[in-house]
Amino acid sequence: MTILHADSALLPEGWARDVRVEITPSGHIGHIATDAAPGTAMRVATLLPAPANVHSHAFQRAMAGLSETRGPQGRDSFWTWRQLMFRFLDQLTVEDIRAITAMVQMEMLEAGYAASGEFHYLHHQPGGTPYDNLAETAVAICEAAQMTGIGLTLLPVHYQFGGVDQRPLAPGQIRFGTTPDQFLKLLEASQKAAAPLPADTAIGVAPHSLRAVAPDTLREIAKTAQGPVHMHLAEQVPEVDEVEAAYGARPVTWMLENCTPDARWCLIHCTQMTPEETQLLAATGAVAGLCPITEASLGDGIFDGARWLESGGRIGVGSDSNIRIALSEELRQLEYSQRLRDRGRAILAKPGGSTGRRLFDAVCAGGAQAVARNSGRIATGALADLIALDGSAPDLAGRSEDQVLDTWVFARDDRLVSDVWSAGRHMVQQGRHKQHEAISAAFGKTLARLSSAI
Repeated sequence: MTILHADSALLPEGWARDVRVEITPSGHIGHIATDAAPGTAMRVATLLPAPANVHSHAFQRAMAGLSETRGPQGRDSFWTWRQLMFRFLDQLTVEDIRAITAMVQMEMLEAGYAASGEFHYLHHQPGGTPYDNLAETAVAICEAAQMTGIGLTLLPVHYQFGGVDQRPLAPGQIRFGTTPDQFLKLLEASQKAAAPLPADTAIGVAPHSLRAVAPDTLREIAKTAQGPVHMHLAEQVPEVDEVEAAYGARPVTWMLENCTPDARWCLIHCTQMTPEETQLLAATGAVAGLCPITEASLGDGIFDGARWLESGGRIGVGSDSNIRIALSEELRQLEYSQRLRDRGRAILAKPGGSTGRRLFDAVCAGGAQAVARNSGRIATGALADLIALDGSAPDLAGRSEDQVLDTWVFARDDRLVSDVWSAGRHMVQQGRHKQHEAISAAFGKTLARLSSAI
């Protein structure tokens, strides 16, 4: 049994001093005591629950930095970026996917995430031919998770069409494609791929979007899903226009009328919603999976966070394209986008409250819900997904409780993260993952080969 002693810890009922936390051999939190003596326990300054990263396309990490040159004609956008992504993924082997995913998961852990929701749609060989094992690339993702120790919620994606008109997939998309029958086989094979992983591993489903999945198939997947259901929704204006032209309703309105999302759902981005749609979708209990760094990078738009939270909505954050894997920066970008739009400050804070605390509490709870993980809180029986912040950092001198969170989110960065546990697995120590050198070296070799190939 591992025993921690925190000078200060954020418990469900609030901040507490001199907190003793026991981590059981199963990776759960056992007994918790406050006003406790340190004894022989491992001492940390500030102990926090560790959130889950709700949305990742791991392979895109290797193209970070390659899409910042403006094209020769017209205006660059999400759609021009997507063409580069299609060309890039044609070069990826299973071995590449394993190395890139391990790097992503390691960086997530070092940033303070204890778990990852991998929205996995790169299924087939270049050219679109399925591997002999339909879940071959899912195996690579699971092997990466075995190496990094991150908690994994694997979300196999169904992606059948190139648009709402059900046109065939374009050449760049054919590595994604599944028919409904293939998707069921893929899901079964993915469950087998994940079987060797620890007991905190979860499996969900991910119908990609209203553009890529037929309405009847979407409803069937939602009805039969045994785990969480993730889907991109209302990310781009052209997507909204395409869905409205075909279905006679905007994407969020169509979902509310035809799919009845609930607490099992995590709807990604939702940057294009009307005020009424925002309030109605928030009331369903679904999590909005927000990726503020990627949304800014791709010019998606600004999520209406103030209205969503005021309506009781739940949020999680994800790193999506993995152009930057930075937990504190995702929260800062989310709040700052609201400030720029509304020309105010502390937009997402409750009256008289801390902005960092409001955001951190929200993404811990919403992230755990989105990836179907018993985590997001320091409580007996929950998984020991924990973050320790570096108490020796000069920026934290004289700071306590919510001021620590505000300093981390708005004044510093994830270098304040000293230790991270995922289901009790102590994977980050003194700011570095236990396998940092080996994982980084393998990624560097992969990146060098890919850079010369595209």
